[in-house]
Amino acid sequence: VVRRRLLQRYEHQPFISCLAGCYSCRWKRYQRKRTEPGKCCCKTVTFCFSLVFLYMWGEAKNDYNNFDWYNYGNLGFWFLWSLVLLIVAAILFMYITLLLVLAMCLLAEGQQLYLHWSHKIGTFLVLGFSVTALFILSVLWRDQWKTVLLSFQITAPYLHIGAIIIMVLLSWPVALHTIRADKKVVQVIIVGPYLAILLFLFLIPLGMYSPCIREMGTLGPKPALIGHRGAPMLAPENTEMSFQKTIEHDGDGLETDVTISYDGVPFLMHDSTLRRTTNIKEVYPNDSTQNAALFSWDTLQELNAGMWFLKDKPFSCMGSLSRADQTQAMNQSVYKLSNFLRLAESRNKLVIFDLYRPPEKHPYRNSWINRTLEVILNESGIRPHLVLWLENDMRSFVQSVAPGFQQTMGSKAPVEDLLMDNIVKLNLAYTEMSSEDIRKYAEANITTNLYVVNEPWLFSLAWCSGAHSVTTDAIHTLKNLSQPLFLMTPQQYNIMWILTDLTSVLVISLIFAL
Repeated sequence: VVRRRLLQRYEHQPFISCLAGCYSCRWKRYQRKRTEPGKCCCKTVTFCFSLVFLYMWGEAKNDYNNFDWYNYGNLGFWFLWSLVLLIVAAILFMYITLLLVLAMCLLAEGQQLYLHWSHKIGTFLVLGFSVTALFILSVLWRDQWKTVLLSFQITAPYLHIGAIIIMVLLSWPVALHTIRADKKVVQVIIVGPYLAILLFLFLIPLGMYSPCIREMGTLGPKPALIGHRGAPMLAPENTEMSFQKTIEHDGDGLETDVTISYDGVPFLMHDSTLRRTTNIKEVYPNDSTQNAALFSWDTLQELNAGMWFLKDKPFSCMGSLSRADQTQAMNQSVYKLSNFLRLAESRNKLVIFDLYRPPEKHPYRNSWINRTLEVILNESGIRPHLVLWLENDMRSFVQSVAPGFQQTMGSKAPVEDLLMDNIVKLNLAYTEMSSEDIRKYAEANITTNLYVVNEPWLFSLAWCSGAHSVTTDAIHTLKNLSQPLFLMTPQQYNIMWILTDLTSVLVISLIFAL
């Protein structure tokens, strides 16, 4: 008996010793004891939270620039916080996954779990980080959950296969615990939930919907591409170079933001101040926080609107620029609306813009729309049908002065109201994407543009949903897609679903039988 206990306690098995060493830092000995699967609960919960956060943040990549811009507004300096957060989330997820795999292997070998204190601290740090991050993002950026729901329309068939594979891998420790259980009740408690989850996964495709699962020949044309502030991944946003890059990559339209200077010159600027996209802090440091509309056009012409782009690199997926492009970017200036419209007219490109009303005590605060119309109709020479008019104020007046504009609405509304206002296009955030609504508006000859769509999977979903056009930062990437990603016929999906379920049933049955 003594010899058996000594051998049980000190016998050396390299594989188990390695597992125990990594898990509990006990490299020289281990002890066989009744398995305690309950000790994995904390790590399982932590794994689930970290997985949810990693998936959410991974799918949020489309909006990383908005996240970084939000932090810039609060912190006062530019940094790719979104990329750092993704890397941290991935590292923590891999760490907790490794701990969970080690624990399952030890339990399968009948070993008692002794989690080292450093791993306990690490587990609670991962759990705290994941829960806190999910809470903060849910409060400050709740629309991101809409992105997650949209992503399921693309990823659900593949997540289903992944979940089945995980259940197959779990069948091994479940079978071992069931065999080692002394009582029938314990066996039922172990096997019952496992089989219930497995049955749920087998049947869940019955309620699954994806617009990219469709019959051959029913896919609509590829959405037109409108450059969001030009091509901001290739050149400084809202500059002549940026719009030229959009044209070079065969963009169908140009999107921008219009502000009016103190002396009445409409120019292109997204932010309310000039700090982020010009060198105002070097030229006029005392006026860097002043509203952009309170500067004269002569003052605005003194500023450089391109050096920040090379310094801050606003997108994590930016490629390297050629020397010629770097030189061109460094010499960009604030762009005038009239020049922007002349460029669009010369290349026959649609234009759409947000028009910002000047602040209080601005000379053009009450005549901002009139001044903008003067530039469009009298100074630019652009043909009216190329202008997608988005501003809702004074819409009736705009229609009377410029009946050729394509009237565009920035929110959903009943079809009857849209037709009454002569609306021909909707400009919607991509989170409002709905294939049913897009189809309903299309039947009334009202097309839909979605903004801002950068990721190929999101563009694929917009394509399958029937969107007429999208506004994008990544025109150089999306132009290369010849068909939507993840496109398949219902017959192909049914074969994939049935084969996955049958294969998993066969493997799980063999594992339990052995």
